[in-house]
Amino acid sequence: MGGKTDKAKGHVKEAVGDMTDDERLEREGKMDRASGELKGKAEDAKDRFGEGVDAAKEKLSGND
Repeated sequence: MGGKTDKAKGHVKEAVGDMTDDERLEREGKMDRASGELKGKAEDAKDRFGEGVDAAKEKLSGND
């Protein structure tokens, strides 16, 4: 699952856990949200790295 999906799923679990006083479900929701945050940051870093590699390739090939 993607980062945004995990974050949304986490929000839902956390809200349902809060409404039903289910602490386990609330914790799962918090973990899902945290997982989504990390995945999102990893995806962003991967994109930035790829852009840097592309820029370096262009510079080395002389196609600025």
